[in-house]
Amino acid sequence: MKRYYVLSLIMIMCFFPKAQKYEPVYAKEIPVIDTFYSNYIIEDKYRWLENTDGEDTKEWVDKENAMSQKFLSRTTTHTNSYNLIDKYSYVKFDNPQKDGDYYFTFAYYNFGNIPALFYQSSLNAEPKLLIDPKFISSKDRIVITDYSVSKNSKYMAYQFSRNGSDWAELKVLTLPGGIDKKDHLVNVKFSNIAWKDDGFYYSTFLRTGQWGKAIGQKVCYHKIGTDQSEDKVIFKREKSIYLFSFLTSSNERFFILREDNIQRGTTSFFYIDFNSGQPAIRPLITNLRDEVNIIDSHNGKLIAKTFLSANNGSIVEIDPSNPTQWRLIVEGFPEAVLQKVVPFSDRIVAVYYMKQHPVITIFNYSGKALHSLEMPVGTSVDGLNGESTDEKINYYVKSYIMPPVVYNLNIKTYKEKVGKMTTITYGYDDLVIDAAEYPSGDGVKIPMLIVHKKDLKLNGDNPLILKTYGGFGIFETPSFDPGIVYFVKKGGVFAYAKVRGGGEKGSEWAIDGRGLNKQNSIEDFIYAAKYLIKQGYTNSNKLAALGASNGGLVVAAAVIQQPELFKVAVPQVAPLDMIRFENFSVGHWLVNEYGTVSDSLGFVSLLNYSPYQNIKETINYPSMLVITSENDDRVPPFHSYKFVARLQNRPVQQNPILLKVEKNAGHYGASNRLFSIKEKAEIFGFITYELENN
Repeated sequence: MKRYYVLSLIMIMCFFPKAQKYEPVYAKEIPVIDTFYSNYIIEDKYRWLENTDGEDTKEWVDKENAMSQKFLSRTTTHTNSYNLIDKYSYVKFDNPQKDGDYYFTFAYYNFGNIPALFYQSSLNAEPKLLIDPKFISSKDRIVITDYSVSKNSKYMAYQFSRNGSDWAELKVLTLPGGIDKKDHLVNVKFSNIAWKDDGFYYSTFLRTGQWGKAIGQKVCYHKIGTDQSEDKVIFKREKSIYLFSFLTSSNERFFILREDNIQRGTTSFFYIDFNSGQPAIRPLITNLRDEVNIIDSHNGKLIAKTFLSANNGSIVEIDPSNPTQWRLIVEGFPEAVLQKVVPFSDRIVAVYYMKQHPVITIFNYSGKALHSLEMPVGTSVDGLNGESTDEKINYYVKSYIMPPVVYNLNIKTYKEKVGKMTTITYGYDDLVIDAAEYPSGDGVKIPMLIVHKKDLKLNGDNPLILKTYGGFGIFETPSFDPGIVYFVKKGGVFAYAKVRGGGEKGSEWAIDGRGLNKQNSIEDFIYAAKYLIKQGYTNSNKLAALGASNGGLVVAAAVIQQPELFKVAVPQVAPLDMIRFENFSVGHWLVNEYGTVSDSLGFVSLLNYSPYQNIKETINYPSMLVITSENDDRVPPFHSYKFVARLQNRPVQQNPILLKVEKNAGHYGASNRLFSIKEKAEIFGFITYELENN
């Protein structure tokens, strides 16, 4: 028996080696020289990797993926991350969303499948399968990205993408039967669906190659049963500096179009009043400098959420016949940021965030607060949708460690009850979420959420993951993540820093991390790491940085600027070569957020914080897992390719730098359950392994 035990121990030691084998894949160097403003000469040795269809690029990427997969399979097995995250991901809850006369929900009905769309005629009815992505295509990875029901509930238009691309297609089916109509629209991108009678508005772009700039946006109207070639163009601009979004009011009286001028940073609104004698699109408000979102109409007026003259947001009424004079319905609150507004026939439901917990408040149209519901710290609220005449609505509460719990709320009587029970495979009574604030380098207080076990000891030796986003004024709220449950259950700490650039503290918070102020976002993240170390949560050998998209940029920039603070970093689908970002895809629309090389101050700012340009030849940077997707036409994957190539090619780099490229995926990565669990297991397994093996 002893002999078998020894043999087993040897086999285990062989299978779980303490030091993983890291073999970098060196990239050839073909220098390209760019000169900016006469004084700035920039060498780019890996420009050739921008040719993603080139055989040399494909060969290099395949080798990187093979090396990374070998490494990650070992760390995933060693940390048991796949089995545990898979276990924690098995949650069950019903969260049907009302649209027209029906309730809809996404659900897996076949193990490993992409979520399908189900519908039911009432909350108590049995859900029926409506759209199965695999029936749209058996060879492509199809994801349903949007759907909308006509006002008479006779039709549904649904939007889907192939293999992760931002390019989408639209189809139409009948309700309740789910019979497909012949309508099939293509070249759809960044579009919502706005119904008017037996047709809807949508937007298209010109195709200019996989990484070409998104130009030539048109807003069109499609009538059910006609060919796309017959669709009427409602609005377009010749220049590519404009971006449109639009809606129709719930009673279909108004069509509202929002036009963002990317170069000037201004917003204009246009509208059609279908009750007028000669309905035509005309200006409503032009050249606004502050964020305004028109949401719906009420009694012939437009209801909007605005940050104009109210940093934390207010609710206003705009009369189309006198659009410069707004009626204030609900003024801004100094300690609460307005996140969401949902108008109903005689009530307005709003969600505020105050001291890092959400508050649902119900107002009448005179602005009187009628009822409030306060949620716990570290949770978020979503749902609250329905028809304008509904009295009973659903909302759900969730956190990083708790999947959605659904509630039914009567907005007239204020009675509420829990919906169907949410079931999970673990207990979370031993876990807590704390709200904190810490000073950044300039003394500004930055909010943070910290998740950990109740019995956590502040001994400075806990593994910790620090995450952020911090861009575009987006209000990042907690969402359930089985990877976080896995990490915290193992004794780790998860922290989320709400750095400047996001919308968590109002419009000024977004501006303070935008454009020439982007370094503030990076500094805030760096000082979050310093705070967590100083407070005894962790130390620099136990600290990981994690972020995706804009958050991946912040993470990569922070690690390049202050590598001594971090042990490991995982930037996902991140823009990393900021000097060339605006040349591709949607980059030209984002110059207000990041800056532009066409302006000398903007160029210097970009050069100073761009992760790719600031890699030093003499520094062994922290271990990194750089993740991208081959079909990411929002942030092209060659940002990650070039970043990894430059890091790996330096002899001083001894810590592993891994590149993982998701196949048949786009900006949001894995699209089905199996791939999603695998991706999370690799991320959290890699981080856990690196933090455990100092």
